[in-house]
Amino acid sequence: MTSPDRRGAARTTAAKGRGGAGRGGSSRRAAAPIVAISVGCPSGVGPEVAVAGAASVEGVRCVLVGDEAVLRRAARLVRVASRRLVAVDGRAAIERLDPGAIGLWAGSARLSRPSAFGRPEAEDGAAQLAWIDEATDLVRDGVAAALVTGPASKHAIATSGAPGSADFLGHTEHLGRRLRAREVTMAFASGKLVTALVTTHVPLREVPEAVSPREVARASVWLARLLADLGREKPRVAVAALNPHAGEGGLLGDEEQRRIAPGIRLAARRLARSGPAAELSGPVGAETAFRLAARGALDGVVAMYHDQATIPSKLLGFGEAVNVTLGLPIVRTSVDHGTAYDLAGTGKADPRGMREAIALAAQLAAAR
Repeated sequence: MTSPDRRGAARTTAAKGRGGAGRGGSSRRAAAPIVAISVGCPSGVGPEVAVAGAASVEGVRCVLVGDEAVLRRAARLVRVASRRLVAVDGRAAIERLDPGAIGLWAGSARLSRPSAFGRPEAEDGAAQLAWIDEATDLVRDGVAAALVTGPASKHAIATSGAPGSADFLGHTEHLGRRLRAREVTMAFASGKLVTALVTTHVPLREVPEAVSPREVARASVWLARLLADLGREKPRVAVAALNPHAGEGGLLGDEEQRRIAPGIRLAARRLARSGPAAELSGPVGAETAFRLAARGALDGVVAMYHDQATIPSKLLGFGEAVNVTLGLPIVRTSVDHGTAYDLAGTGKADPRGMREAIALAAQLAAAR
């Protein structure tokens, strides 16, 4: 069992171990998992971290889904030799890649002109959505084992005018609809914290009504399953409160009594039927729950809303935390940062998050 403080290191080491074995011969290379990577906004740092991450992770065959000219420009920025980027058009071509080669999906949507760094236009938004869908289809169709998504611009996609773009609120919601998942859960995993969200991209004023027993149970069950896949035996999961001091017995709000506590009981019944075995506690004041998780007294925390999860996640593991979408019929991970338009084109964006996302995607695919 991997300790909470060493999980990220163990994940990277495992990926490197697979890479070492892969160099021993073609039959072993064929066993390396294939990961499809949608590269995110072409005006942001996504192409740069995608190329750098794919170039540095070992034991995984990476296929980048994005405009070839954009990706070769990114390779120059991050000093990855252009010859390492090889066009591929199917699983057989991917499996023939030499060690160290990075696949470029030949079927990727193309841009009519180079994207301007930091200034996405409608075509860039439409391309991002197309690349997400193309990479998703590679996994759904069995060409790749897992999906990794680069940082995309929700606004650029939603205002692009592309079919289906107007309803785009984020990868989690979009992938859930596209893959017809019954329920999906956003989670973040890093060496010091694993957390899942009851609500995702909704205005803060709508959160109390969106926190229902059913949604609390969903996030709790899927977090327990993720922790089990990460090697936790009987994961210890705390469900955070919505209100300060867990509502102070109703003085500061009654969502804990009416919505969260019944959700914890529902989650316990679901886990008793389908597993894994887990220890659920709560509602616990959010500041207490995250403090206990950070010091290793808990394996994971269920958060009620977006920033309740992402603030501690980024404080404890920014650049290394991985966004995971749970409940999909495929494995999907992502970096935990945005498009960073101010860094685009400098070649200075940190690729650690992408490396961790690729390695975790391969690990979760193997666990399935």
